[in-house]
Amino acid sequence: MTQKAVAKEKLFFPNLDGLRFFCFFIVFLFHCNEAVFRRISNPDHKAAVNFLFQNGELGVNIFFVLSGFLITLLLIKEKELNSTINLKNFYIRRVLRIWPLYYLIVFFGFVLFSYARFRTIADPRLLGDIRYYMVFASNFNVIQIWPLIAGGGMSVLWSVSVEEQFYLIWPVIIKYAKPKIYRYVFLVIMLMTLIVRSFHLQHTEAGYAMRNFFTFSVIGDMALGGLMAYYCSYDSPVLRYITKMPRWQIVLAYVVTIVLILFKQTIFYTPLPMIFERLVLACFFAFIIAEQNYAENSFFKFSSLKRISKLGVYTYGFYCLHFIATLAVLTVADKYDWKLNTLLTTSVACIIALILTIIMGLTSYHFFEKYFLKLKNKFSFIVKQ
Repeated sequence: MTQKAVAKEKLFFPNLDGLRFFCFFIVFLFHCNEAVFRRISNPDHKAAVNFLFQNGELGVNIFFVLSGFLITLLLIKEKELNSTINLKNFYIRRVLRIWPLYYLIVFFGFVLFSYARFRTIADPRLLGDIRYYMVFASNFNVIQIWPLIAGGGMSVLWSVSVEEQFYLIWPVIIKYAKPKIYRYVFLVIMLMTLIVRSFHLQHTEAGYAMRNFFTFSVIGDMALGGLMAYYCSYDSPVLRYITKMPRWQIVLAYVVTIVLILFKQTIFYTPLPMIFERLVLACFFAFIIAEQNYAENSFFKFSSLKRISKLGVYTYGFYCLHFIATLAVLTVADKYDWKLNTLLTTSVACIIALILTIIMGLTSYHFFEKYFLKLKNKFSFIVKQ
């Protein structure tokens, strides 16, 4: 099959755009909880909001599983269609999709934000270490300074760095490994993640940072997403089961997922559960991804939320820019002495930050990212339908 013919192949999952936006939104609420809702003076209101949003960082976990699923499935399909994987084209596609906005945020953080704050900032570590950010290793900088958080909206880039590290090795594995051993490679990576996590079980800031930001502590999420993609790439028993899964079992799986998210800190508090925390949650997230794509008896599909699904296309921009938008709202509020100390005022501030995030994300996509995305499709064997 020629490259021209392969390039016409299309692969699209209509329910994943809505899921992407949902993942961004719970991360957004998590950061609102950390930066805005913590200002609430009423302890009961503050505790209630904290209970609901304290584990919103799991949206990043879902992003990792989703990335592993989509990238692996695309690579497997490309290898089936073309008998190989064009590594150069793969890396060019990733560069065109990720780098422009990433480095724009880095510019903002290290030039504009740092220039405005370097005289008044209490700790120079809050400005971040540009050496890590320039080479997509910012998660290691986060580990170094945690629990301090680099300013200028750059802290969210740690997960982008992990994904870029993942993209560096993953296509090589898929290209040169035989399809019959894919699942074993994925399982080995997941086992490695468990082993690495077992050395960082302390209830300390350092232990938390290593469990949640160190590449080899979190890459198991992507491997599990890859494993699910492998089982969905052919007529496997796993795919057949999910396709025909009874609705009550699907509902039960979603209920269990919600319980695990809400009570994560209690359920996974002791050492042994802490080791398996990400793997257990990733299993449920991978199921949701597959269920949304393939289940015939779903009680709900994200594609039914038309407006949310349309916004899902811009999720990368929303995710990268939402911290800057929140910072802008807080800066204006503090400058004009807007008292953010009630549930109402903090909620209004978060709504404004969300609206500003969406405006910034749409602007970034249509007037900046889109030009690079048009080039990206020239290097694709499989494109979105």
